[in-house]
This record gives sequence, structure tokens and C-alpha cells, in this order.
Amino acid sequence: MAASGAGVLALLIGLPLAARGRLPDPLATHWSAGSGRPDGSLPLWAAALVPALVWAVLTAAVALTLWRSGARALPRWAVAGLGCGAVTLVGAQVSVVRANLDRPDWHAAGSVTGWAVGTLVVAAVSAVAAVLAVRRAPAVAHSVAEAPTMEVPPGQRFVWLSRTSNPWLQAVSAVLGLLAGGAAVAVLAGLTDRTSGVTTAASLAVAAVLVLCCSSVQARVSERGLEVAFGPFGRPRRRWTPDGIASARAEHRTPAQVGGWGYRLSGLGTTVMLRGGACLVVRSGTGREFAVSVDDAERGAALLNAVARRTG
Repeated sequence: MAASGAGVLALLIGLPLAARGRLPDPLATHWSAGSGRPDGSLPLWAAALVPALVWAVLTAAVALTLWRSGARALPRWAVAGLGCGAVTLVGAQVSVVRANLDRPDWHAAGSVTGWAVGTLVVAAVSAVAAVLAVRRAPAVAHSVAEAPTMEVPPGQRFVWLSRTSNPWLQAVSAVLGLLAGGAAVAVLAGLTDRTSGVTTAASLAVAAVLVLCCSSVQARVSERGLEVAFGPFGRPRRRWTPDGIASARAEHRTPAQVGGWGYRLSGLGTTVMLRGGACLVVRSGTGREFAVSVDDAERGAALLNAVARRTG
């Protein structure tokens, strides 16, 4: 939350200041709803500061509410509100800068109607996407046995879930996303060459998505086998059916052993390394191994072995 909030704040303040050589001072900041013409202005420093203050108050209010409630994670309403607010404020700032760019006086500023409508649409979509991204944690139903192998009565249904995330990778993804957004804003505001700006924004956006997908993982063991879901949306996914699993075990692994963090390929096979420690390791019938760093790996391995024996 802190990194994203600071990034939005930097965009709100930095955008008009970066283009100050091509902006009038004061610049138009309000337009008539009827005629679409500018009817209000602010000094350049105020145009940069006011939206930033609004954002600071919004984030402070959300942070205070969460602190008083004792919440450990951002609830859906907070993610949706902050996402919608960020898009609205940044979109409005882009609209103001574009409308005033290369104008001799604020009275000659262009219309912002189209940009305003587009900003509201994108803000609404962002709020919905944010709500979908923050899914409620599913209830975890464990079997009671603690041994590396366990007996599961025929016909009994069960599920084992374990989720791990790496806040550092999430922070890297957020920074890359903010840089992509900044590059896109620069293109929209006419501050950079369109071709190079779009290429930069697209490259950073792809990198942000890839890092985000490797920043969290959820392993699910059931009578259907193993399913490993990546990222906040649970996509992509990898699945192993019971008849495709030769064995499963819990094994201690470190980033140094597998070559770093994230999705790694090494002599140990494929490892999803989000934190050093116990990993759930699955060996397929072809001899290939896949490991994922999750909590309670020993129990997950025991259940997988029980499922594999049942179908073997």
C-alpha cells in the first residue's frame, strides 16, 4: 500500500512539474459543464499540490480505518476505493495537463470532456478488477493426522490448502506497474515520443504482470490430485492428477540452492521459491520434480501420497 500510494503521489505532483515549460501559469483547472470551456484556474504549484493533498487525505483515512480495526490485509472496499481514487485523480491530472499544453493562456485551454468520461470508465473498471483481485481466503479443511503418510478412508473427501506470498516480489511488481503507468501517462500527455513511450510502457507492464504472477502461490491437494495456482487471480495453474504422481515429500530448500527467487529451473527440477524453508516436492511418473515453497508441506505431501496409493 505504501509503495503504490507514494507512486501515485509522485505522478500527481510530477506530471505538471515535468511539463511546466510548456504550460501557462496559472493553468485551467475547471471547465463549464454546459459549454465545456475553462472557467477556473490555479497557479501551477497549486495544480500540482491540490490533487496530491486529496490523495494523501484519502490514503491516510483508509490507513487510519484499517489501523483502528486491526485489519492485517486490505479489504475489498479499501482496494476498490484506493484504486478508483488513484485512477480518477491521475486521469484528471493528465486531462488538465493535456488541455493546457502549449496554450498561451489558461483561457485558451482545450476541452476535457472526452478525457473525463474515459477516466470515469477506467476508474470503474479498475475498482471492479481490484475487488476481483482481492479474493476472500478459502476455508482450510485439514485432515488430523500429522505423519508424513496417512490413511484416508475410501469415499472420504478432503482438501488441503496452503498459500504463500513474497512481499518483496509484490513490491517490485508494484514499482514496475507504476513505471508502466508513468510511461503511459507521459505518452497520453504528449511529453514523449509515442512509439518509444508505448514500447516502454508495454514492456514494463508485461514485466509487472510476470513478477506479480510469481509473487504468490496457492497449493491445493484433494482427491483430484495437486493444483498450484499463481498470482492474485489464481492464474495460470498447474495440475497433477493422482495417477501422474509417483511420490511427494517435504524438503528444505533455499534460494541459493535453486538459483534465486520466483519460478526457477535448476538441477533440482522446477521450484517456485517465495521463501526459504519447507517445500512441497512432487515427483511425476516421468521422474521430473516440481517444488513449491508453502507452509505445512509435510501434511500436503502425506495426503498426496495417500491419494497416489489409492489410485495406484
